[in-house]
Amino acid sequence: MRKYFTTIFIFTGILFLLSISYACPFTKTPNLADRQPVFACSFYPSDKSELSKLLKSYFDKSALVLNRNPLAIIVPHAGYVYSGIVAAAGYRQIDRNATFKHVFIIGSSHTALFSGASIFASGDFITPLGRAKVDTLAGWLKKKYKFINDDVIYHAREHSLEVQLPFLQYWLKNPFTIVPIIVGGESSETSKQLASALEPFLNSDNLFVISSDFSHYPGYYDSIVSDSIMAEAVVSNSSKTFLKVRQKCQEKNVPGLETAMCGWSSVLTLLDISGKHPELCYQKILHRNSGDSQYGDKNRVVGYYALGLVQKKTENLEKFALSLEDKVQLLDIARSTISEYLKNEKVPWKDKTSLSPNLLIPAGAFVTLTENGRLRGCIGCFEPTEPLYKIVQSMAIASATKDTRFEPVRPSELNRLKIEISVLTPMRRIKSIEEIELGKHGIYIKKGNYGGTFLPQVATDTGWSKEEFLGHCAQDKASIGWNGWKDAEIFVYEALVFREK
Repeated sequence: MRKYFTTIFIFTGILFLLSISYACPFTKTPNLADRQPVFACSFYPSDKSELSKLLKSYFDKSALVLNRNPLAIIVPHAGYVYSGIVAAAGYRQIDRNATFKHVFIIGSSHTALFSGASIFASGDFITPLGRAKVDTLAGWLKKKYKFINDDVIYHAREHSLEVQLPFLQYWLKNPFTIVPIIVGGESSETSKQLASALEPFLNSDNLFVISSDFSHYPGYYDSIVSDSIMAEAVVSNSSKTFLKVRQKCQEKNVPGLETAMCGWSSVLTLLDISGKHPELCYQKILHRNSGDSQYGDKNRVVGYYALGLVQKKTENLEKFALSLEDKVQLLDIARSTISEYLKNEKVPWKDKTSLSPNLLIPAGAFVTLTENGRLRGCIGCFEPTEPLYKIVQSMAIASATKDTRFEPVRPSELNRLKIEISVLTPMRRIKSIEEIELGKHGIYIKKGNYGGTFLPQVATDTGWSKEEFLGHCAQDKASIGWNGWKDAEIFVYEALVFREK
């Protein structure tokens, strides 16, 4: 344990090498009870405008949305120039318009060795983007559980929570409050105790943010292997498997590898909860390491992974069908949702008892808007984490207001818009492009950190050949060049497509 914490203390100093120096004009708030932005001049910019611009660039570069409603995300906590895109990819999975009762941010101590967990409850966290209010639940948890302390000293120089806050402040549109928790020590027992205390809160009303980098200091390719192994251990959704894999990974004596995951105790806390819920699963989102940054050294890197905890798929949509009444009802839901949102910025409530059972089945879907035959917006979600009618509501709003290719739809345009809905089957990876049937299959092309998709109807509408279908998707959507599909991963899916007349 002493060797580990010696490494961690050294790591805390080296962290500044994995950040970038910024001018530091930030003026501190006079409230001494608040946690000040200690790392605003090293890990990220201290200027509000510069920080917002940087965050926007990261979210723009990580535009793929695999999931709209993760219960938890695992995201890195290094200098933004190294890990910012990966962190943004994780946060982007969250519905930006969601409202959460509590946002739990959990990190492992890098600067102090102590037993149990520490919660910050004396004030709020301050960042260049403003005040992140600490939830009153923090004080309640401290009073209820003896293993939780509220000693501010453990938070004074800890970066793992602070660096998450600007992402939350930038991305979430509705007010939120945080429960900031640091896990101390090397005992897995603390993770079990904390998991037991927090398990009642792991639901759609709340969000868990687990702050952790992956491998520390191996070479570039050794990091890729180590991070892949540890990511699979997380995906197993078993705390026992996770601990065994972590130990084996660190016993391999990989040159330079100090730890396979610096925030392992925080990740273990989440696994100790999620492992009890077989209806939940982990989803890989994005992986990189510091060697991928223009500032990085490939001989000595730190690994970053974004993962999400989501509901498992409950239905096989390949056997799924919608009646004419179902389609009419979904189109009506999409139109009424856009109308209500444009007028009042509210999502209309739907009485589930009035909906067809098919509309309550979780399914992925795209909503496409056209005006006089021209595209006006198109956004979708692959993962079936919510009932179909809710996915259609979310994607209808996103298509009307969040498609960055177009100006937001104005209320005066609504009567001129035509709505098309594509309900998706699960994706499957193909070994040969001969498996693609034009007009039947949509494609998703993935290469490294880049990805893009075309719905099945694109091939029909354009009259493209299979090679043109792939080439345009690779070039125009995935940004990997016309021939980029040839050495990329290719997935296919089908869609039930219907539109307004």
